[in-house]
Amino acid sequence: MALLWLGIAALGVGAIAVYLFRTFELAKPIMLLGVILVVLVAVAHFIRQAERRPLVKLPTLRALRDGPVDLIAPLRAAAFAAGLAGLALLVLAMARPQSRNSWQDVKREGIDIVIALDISASMLAKDLRPDRLEASKEVAKEFIDARPNDRIGLVVYEGEAFTQCPLTTDHRVLKDLFDEARSGLIDGGTAVGMGLATALNRLRESEAKSKVVILLTDGVTNAGSVQPLDAAQIAEQLGIRVYTIGVGTHGKALSPVSRYADGRYRYDYVDVDVDEETLKGIADLTGGRYFRATDTQKLKDIYAEIDRMEKTRIKVTEHSLRTEAYFRFAWLGAALLAFSFLAERTLFRGMV
Repeated sequence: MALLWLGIAALGVGAIAVYLFRTFELAKPIMLLGVILVVLVAVAHFIRQAERRPLVKLPTLRALRDGPVDLIAPLRAAAFAAGLAGLALLVLAMARPQSRNSWQDVKREGIDIVIALDISASMLAKDLRPDRLEASKEVAKEFIDARPNDRIGLVVYEGEAFTQCPLTTDHRVLKDLFDEARSGLIDGGTAVGMGLATALNRLRESEAKSKVVILLTDGVTNAGSVQPLDAAQIAEQLGIRVYTIGVGTHGKALSPVSRYADGRYRYDYVDVDVDEETLKGIADLTGGRYFRATDTQKLKDIYAEIDRMEKTRIKVTEHSLRTEAYFRFAWLGAALLAFSFLAERTLFRGMV
């Protein structure tokens, strides 16, 4: 009977211990060595019980066995088991279990980015799918989705340049304006310098610690009053990095060569001519990099590389608050010890 009650007590204490270890942290785990004391008390009790076993058989044993049953006597082992459990819980309480509440203050330092997008007729060439312009817009929108903390704007240019969307964190509106960008909105041509200068003007008064222009084109400057390298010198003075992307395959590409009266284009294979020397010069002068996108996947890889290089800075401050939780285990342990003590001196008093 004693073993049964001790088993029940051990299961109960074990369940409480599992709950404690999974829910709390221990300030003084060394105190758990006190469990050895509990084990020694149990061992001493069983040795003492063994020494008190009767060595003489009485002829009245059968009569005592078949006589009235004492319902209280078997519960004496329960009182002892409760005492051991109480002692074990006091040991757990001395290990000082503590709950831990933690939180973080996150401060994000965004980056101001302007995408300067060439929308000239040559951007309708089919060497990227479905064409250079649509591929550039879709990949740029994926880039925007990956940077929710940054202000991003859009400048479009052909023979002139204008701001399609100022710097904003409302990326839904920004992507809608990307969708509206199309060739033919302004005079034809490729004014790379004007596109870059307009993007710089949007960033000139920005207070962001990091300011970036992503300049994308598929051709050579043939319009505009600002030369690309002159605009790059201004970017250098303003501390604005410019990443340049030349779009187009090597060799020939199916490109628009004329336009019908109904607005449709006639296509033919023409040489791809990207002014890589100028684009490299812009990037080198401003601390950026030049990339060549010969297909849609390469363009995605370029934007992914720019995303890695221009990560939003995040400052995280961690806080924690510890609350003592030992008292609940101490109260339960003290209650079990009190029950064991009172039971031994009332119900089980005088029992051998």
